[in-house]
Amino acid sequence: MSDVVNAGFPLLTATAAVPAVGAILTAAVPAARRTAAKWLALLVSLATLVLAALVAVRFEPGGDRYQLTESHAWIADFGVRYELGVDGIGVALIALTALLIPFIILAGWHDADPLETQSKRWRPTQGFFALILMVEAMVILSFEATDVFLFYILFEAMLIPMYFLIGGFGDRAHAGTDENAAAQRSYAAVKFLLYNLVGGLIMLAAVIGLYVVAGNFSLTEIAAARASGELDMATNTERLLFLGFFFAFAVKAPLWPLHTWLPNAMGEATAPVAVLITAVVDKVGTFAMLRFCLQLFPEASKWATPAIIVLALISIVYGALLAVGQRDIKRLVAYASISHFGFIIMGIFAMTSQGQSGATLYMVNHGISTAALMLVAGFLISRRGSRLIADYGGVQKVAPVLAGTFLVGGLATLSLPGLAPFVSEFLVLVGTFARYPVAGIIATFGIVLAALYTLVLYQRTMTGPVKEEVRAMPDLKVRELAVVAPLIALLLFLGVYPKPLTEIVDPAVRHTMSDVQQKDPRPEVEAAK
Repeated sequence: MSDVVNAGFPLLTATAAVPAVGAILTAAVPAARRTAAKWLALLVSLATLVLAALVAVRFEPGGDRYQLTESHAWIADFGVRYELGVDGIGVALIALTALLIPFIILAGWHDADPLETQSKRWRPTQGFFALILMVEAMVILSFEATDVFLFYILFEAMLIPMYFLIGGFGDRAHAGTDENAAAQRSYAAVKFLLYNLVGGLIMLAAVIGLYVVAGNFSLTEIAAARASGELDMATNTERLLFLGFFFAFAVKAPLWPLHTWLPNAMGEATAPVAVLITAVVDKVGTFAMLRFCLQLFPEASKWATPAIIVLALISIVYGALLAVGQRDIKRLVAYASISHFGFIIMGIFAMTSQGQSGATLYMVNHGISTAALMLVAGFLISRRGSRLIADYGGVQKVAPVLAGTFLVGGLATLSLPGLAPFVSEFLVLVGTFARYPVAGIIATFGIVLAALYTLVLYQRTMTGPVKEEVRAMPDLKVRELAVVAPLIALLLFLGVYPKPLTEIVDPAVRHTMSDVQQKDPRPEVEAAK
């Protein structure tokens, strides 16, 4: 292989390098220039969005599977290369990441401002936005990496800035009223780190095992060797390697029963960081199932499918049931996300083109809808100073725009027809029913429960008599509208016209279906007499 595959402008590297360099520059801004640090971070995120748009424009859906490729020698003695390339699924998720980060920054504009008791030399604002940009850089590069070892490094490295974002910049909704707030944030951050580190260590063993079997770390080379028969793994070896990779991805996703870190992390983090966790970082897990599990271990993927479908169904129903019983707004959204990730994983392992296309669309649409709901919830919580549902009531009478946007975000979460998540959830259910009809029927109960927890949440917080504590609550401000309005517009646009996404995603799904040597089941229709 030549040292550089793509001799042109390294667009994929630039898309990840811009936020990485921006993170360093933001962290270096003097303590007294907090506002300058915010604007710098926002401009860097917008520049990254422009580069992500260029990636989407230059990508040809009908062309080669991996495009805009780059390959450089890195650790030559072990066959490790800095190897990048994107397929349609990677392009969609890079676009989602680059799109959400500016809104996350705007929504968290004042979340890390230093408290009056802190030293003037303390720079939490600079650190907060620098960490967000660093996470963005690592996530984007993980969607681009086609070297397994490079992906593993990024998969683990992104835990470090996320740990500090959760533990060091927690939700201030109960600051000053709960003496255990710092301890709860620390517990959530450590739990997040430990769960993901354990998954990562198991994956490391599998990565080493893959190198022993294949002799290199290149995803494309290993997959080609497997497809041609040059690399024939023993059945037990392939299954063990698959389980090592899948376990790490299931923790990140998160899939029941490896999900318990998510409600703590989202509950204690600020609303923008909660969005960063579930709408951006967790997508790396489901993306990796498509890119690495199915492509590297096709036979083991089919072998494990029945068990994974069962776990996904448990996630769907269990997450929705716990969301119904929540008293905390943010934890409710967290459990709803666990249910949604169950749909995504079920669609991936249904082994149908509809299911996998729906799962990929679900990743994008869930990111947008969860961002809309959680960020509006964050604006609501910052006004009242409480995350408890019981502390609200009658908000729609004093802040109608806030209540209206909250309703749209909630309706998107329950996949109302006309909003983007409906298309993806429908495709997942159709694709699952075609091969596993019982699983498809059981999964529909998740839709019923989603309607229950979403509408009950809206009823208890937004309708009814106006509580005295919310009587003076202001409506959304210009900055907050600038965050929410584009997200709602996207939900509406992709709900009625998903074609721009499906055109990019469908060719990649066809490649994945070919990897596992699966074809869509033909409908069984009784012959006419």
